[in-house]
Amino acid sequence: MEPEVILYEGSPAVLGSVSRLVIAIATLGIAWLWFWIKTSNIRYLITSQRIVIESGIFSRRTEALEVYSIDDIQLEKPLNQRLMGTGNMRLLTRDATTQSVYLERLQVDVRQLYEQMRPHIQSSRQKFRVWDEDVHP
Repeated sequence: MEPEVILYEGSPAVLGSVSRLVIAIATLGIAWLWFWIKTSNIRYLITSQRIVIESGIFSRRTEALEVYSIDDIQLEKPLNQRLMGTGNMRLLTRDATTQSVYLERLQVDVRQLYEQMRPHIQSSRQKFRVWDEDVHP
């Protein structure tokens, strides 16, 4: 069995878009404090085998998703985020309880992260014999 490799670990960027930066400046940093409180309590862990999202201030909620259940990945790089070096990923899954996972303001090139994830998703789907229904009935 292959060892689990960490592809990305971190929180959403506090000021991951130009609009957030402008709001933080306009409010003399008060909005930055609010953005920091909201984002510092979210952690993303993307590995070769799973995606884990931890969130919450007083009580923590952990959501885990195995990579073999990912059907599609949509990348979003709006202009105001590209200027700040962040991007978003939406993972569409076959998981009954979590059909869509939205990872926002990732502090990494999301295209490069996608390219790193793709072979792991494909090999994991083969390992667990997960096929698209239209290909294998």
